[in-house]
Amino acid sequence: MRTAAFLYPWDVVGDPEAPARLVRFGIRQVTLAAAYHSTRALTPRHPRHRVVTAAHASVLYPPGGQWQGRAPRPYAAGDWARGDAYGEAAKALQDAGIEVHSWVVLAHNSRLGGDHPATSVVNAYGDRYPWAPCVAQPATRAYLVDLAAEAAVRPGARGTELESCGWYGLAHLHAHDKIAGVPLGEAGQYLMSLCFCSCCREGYDGQGLDPDALASTVREGLEPVWRGEADDTGWESVEKLIGARQAAATRAWREETARTLQEAAIGAVRAAAPADFQVLLHADPVPYHCGANAGVDPAHVLSVADGVVVPCTGGVRALRPFAAHARTGTVLAANLTVVSGMGGSPATLAADAAGAAELGATELRLYHAGLASDADLAQVAEALSHPR
Repeated sequence: MRTAAFLYPWDVVGDPEAPARLVRFGIRQVTLAAAYHSTRALTPRHPRHRVVTAAHASVLYPPGGQWQGRAPRPYAAGDWARGDAYGEAAKALQDAGIEVHSWVVLAHNSRLGGDHPATSVVNAYGDRYPWAPCVAQPATRAYLVDLAAEAAVRPGARGTELESCGWYGLAHLHAHDKIAGVPLGEAGQYLMSLCFCSCCREGYDGQGLDPDALASTVREGLEPVWRGEADDTGWESVEKLIGARQAAATRAWREETARTLQEAAIGAVRAAAPADFQVLLHADPVPYHCGANAGVDPAHVLSVADGVVVPCTGGVRALRPFAAHARTGTVLAANLTVVSGMGGSPATLAADAAGAAELGATELRLYHAGLASDADLAQVAEALSHPR
């Protein structure tokens, strides 16, 4: 089964041994970050540093001249990835015989929300989520689509993986997160992720809803959640909390918004890329879900993308809805965390891969070659050399 590992440019730049080390661990394909959100990351084998702090979301290459005078526009990286860090890392990997695909994070950008507050998702209480750009706003959509094309089609890249290509919501590790005091469940997460910016208010109005009344209904519906009295049965709970008609209308607006963004972003990448360039989407098969793995309609997304990367740490069942719509050549990549300190299980990689294959996975993604310990990577190498 074809396998790729995620990697940051700072895992390679300044460490001449990094590409050969990956080859020794059995890694022949890398998904390399080209546009990424803020993070703090360990680099356990780097000769010059052990912790990299990416202070804000940025592109990890010099942004093009098309952004001159535009807002929003991508931010250049700081010391963590100066110049063309992506290009430097990609060349070193390719010289070692490793195939490189770009990794592009789109609707996840805290600095954008800080510098341009009006771009952010606004919940029913009026709270802004600066890490979550509202993907319904025309200027934000234009920025994300152009960013997708530029960041994806880097020199030498054979394909791309688009992350956060859809709605972002409440659930996100934002600075020192302290939001677990009340278990929200799927219904609470959905209601706390509904956006009430001016653009989304117009969208709800187009669905026959009064935006102010809807916001009031959402706040009232969340009261039993705050008291710990709400059942969590997924979408049925959303309907119970705010009413089936209102729930269906919000979902119709949001799913159409996400679907058309995904179409536009993938189309822009294809227009900028060579004919054999592979375009994958990090995706969740439940359309109303928010986050890095954007909620999608499996049938639709597989009609426009070459495939999907599906979160499978803790279980591979999310593959099944995509497998039902796969065609010849469709890529279904099971994304498995192999960093034991982050909840991964490199020791069971071979068994997990076999289970994913049974549910239709054609490829594996390993998160994350730069963050994993030597012991974790040794178990990865063992699994890759002796697949079940």
